[in-house]
Amino acid sequence: MAHWLCSRREGQVGGVVSRFDPRFWTVNFPRPMMAAVTNPAADALRVDAVFYTRGDLAGLIWEAEDRFDHPLLKYETARDFRACRLRFRWRSAGIKPLDAVNGPTLTIEGRDATGVARAWYVRLWNYAVGTPEDASIAIDFADLAGGFLLPGEADPVWAGDVDRMFVSLVAPDYDGGAEPPAPVQGGAREGWVEWTGIACDGPGSVLDIGDAVVPEHGFAIASGYDDSYNLTPARLLRNALHLGYRGAITHYVGMSHYFRLDALYGGFYVGLNGGVLNAACAAWHRDFAERAARLGYDVIWSLSYELFDAHCWNNWKQRAADGAPAQTGWVPPSTLLSPCHDGAMGYLRQVATAFVGIGVAAGLAAKFQIGEPWWWTMPDGRPCLYDVAAMAAFAPVPIASVRAAMTAAQTATMDRAGAALAASTAALTAAMKARFPACETLLLTYLPTVLDRAAPELKRANMPIGWASPAFDVLQLEDYDWVTDGDAAATARGVAAATQRLGYPRHRQHYLSGFVLRPDQAAQWRFIEAAGLAARARGVAAVFLWALPQVMRDGFVHFEGDEDVQDYDDVLFPIALGREAEVAPAFSTTVLTAAGGAEQRHAGWVEARTSYDVGPGLRSEADIAMLLAFFRARMGPARAFRLRDPFDATGTDEAIGSGDGMRRRFDLVKHYGAATRRIVRPVTGSVRVAIDGVATQGFAVEDGGVVVLDTAPRTGAAVTASFTFDVTVRFAEDRLRVARATFLAGEAVSVPLIEVRA
Repeated sequence: MAHWLCSRREGQVGGVVSRFDPRFWTVNFPRPMMAAVTNPAADALRVDAVFYTRGDLAGLIWEAEDRFDHPLLKYETARDFRACRLRFRWRSAGIKPLDAVNGPTLTIEGRDATGVARAWYVRLWNYAVGTPEDASIAIDFADLAGGFLLPGEADPVWAGDVDRMFVSLVAPDYDGGAEPPAPVQGGAREGWVEWTGIACDGPGSVLDIGDAVVPEHGFAIASGYDDSYNLTPARLLRNALHLGYRGAITHYVGMSHYFRLDALYGGFYVGLNGGVLNAACAAWHRDFAERAARLGYDVIWSLSYELFDAHCWNNWKQRAADGAPAQTGWVPPSTLLSPCHDGAMGYLRQVATAFVGIGVAAGLAAKFQIGEPWWWTMPDGRPCLYDVAAMAAFAPVPIASVRAAMTAAQTATMDRAGAALAASTAALTAAMKARFPACETLLLTYLPTVLDRAAPELKRANMPIGWASPAFDVLQLEDYDWVTDGDAAATARGVAAATQRLGYPRHRQHYLSGFVLRPDQAAQWRFIEAAGLAARARGVAAVFLWALPQVMRDGFVHFEGDEDVQDYDDVLFPIALGREAEVAPAFSTTVLTAAGGAEQRHAGWVEARTSYDVGPGLRSEADIAMLLAFFRARMGPARAFRLRDPFDATGTDEAIGSGDGMRRRFDLVKHYGAATRRIVRPVTGSVRVAIDGVATQGFAVEDGGVVVLDTAPRTGAAVTASFTFDVTVRFAEDRLRVARATFLAGEAVSVPLIEVRA
């Protein structure tokens, strides 16, 4: 099993795609409006839009450079459009028509023939035949002009170096000059555009595109609508399928793009006028669900208690004791809904029903996840238990910080908060079961927060015993802060604590492994993959990588080989070696001797590589039989194994690092004067750690010889370790020759081994 962070194709399978293929258009727009692009047919696309202000403008975009697909699946960058012609049928309603001022305009951004950056504005009505809402449009990029009236205002387009082009879509009462923009008539206007019969011809009409297919593997995938609302569902699912992800998709519906808005009090607030989901979101998810079903995926619809702060009713928000609303660190921020507010919880129940209903209508099984429901904690430790609804529900006493020691009254408050949270999730679960009796219900909890060691009582509120099995069909666990820090020990502790507290057996658990926030943190994927593999090894029902948009962005590829062929077996050479064994450490040094005898020496290896001959240590025919069996089991040199070096197998008070107040991970090493040797095979149970000479039990040892301390040592603290270790070796030859007669005559057998480096 391995992974690859792919930055470009390197000989993988490619194909061809028509330029302007409907799957690869995107949309963009300002808040608070909403838009989505889907492709109802192979030669068609549709944009659904919801306008809330007279300044709202959506762009339907074609990028010359593919910035969204996985590097294995991107289309080629082609900036010269002069050798292609685009044609399609336009139909629209609820937007400014083709012939209007500020009507649909093709904006082309790039550089002119002299290399100067500029844009051209092509009025589509000038290239249309038909009516303003139903017309055939043909564009020849070699003979194209911007300008409102042609030929008098013609601005010839040079389409030889284009970055992107987009078609602008606005509401009928658009007024882009007003500031702040006024609400549209009626508070919200829905519009749509369809292009059908899309065709591109000419020498530049075909693009190369990645078409590699990664073999199906054992990981499923999670996705998030807030990170992919601008793409077509077909494009998103193509990436999931080609990258080997199968089974269920955990699809987080997000917190900022699904709702309808009402214009009130100078702002826009979530509402239910006209339905539950806005028209663009509903169209996108209908297409997503139908395509997922056709591809054989299940969809787990994930809904959290998080909502975009600017559009959330003030009395729905969790609040600290001083009235400050719970706000996340996103920019702009989201807020957390109070589990005690009937209006907020009733709204979530309707949202959940709407999404799962879309899936059921598409032929999917009903599966619903409540995602990370919790009481928010401010950065300084203040809990947000004091909104009006919560105060009325369980009368919380003052708690200055969840990280301070608590009185009996304060822990009782935390218990009551937990009961209220559990009651809200139970009501949400019951509503889904009532509407969809066969619905599978799942709960996702985030372990680093709810099991924060600095706040040991927080689990009373945020992992309430009311969640214990069988409250949900499946418990999903996530712990990406620990994972991306490489803290496997914290993961193991957290999973064990959650399992003990809530009682869900492994076969009713899922694990979500992720996620990488920024592109410059892509090295964290190795920890994410390792955590996912560890979860599979402990027997959970499914492992999801979080999330598909980041997989696509960073070029992450997971692949698996034949698990029956390993290159390392974690077993010790079975025969105790005596002093007769031969040990030969060696370096690789190039020595150049000049004519006058002066030398130049180049050391090819930083550490010695050791060879062994363990034959002289064999003492009996039983040893010979054991050796032959061990040789066969290792397939000769094919599989490495552990060897206890009879001359060098211990380290005592070895310096492995110094504290900085944050670092908790330290590699085991042994020092030989100024030289250092990395220890990757410590003997289980042999490691002892001290901080400034004082022994500590607060640590774990991960695979690869990494010590993970429970608490980061203070700045300047000396961290030392003592241990016993083995060396990774393999048989040096494919053949092992032993003669009984010569062995009994006292002739030593030769059994050469060679050290294996990682």
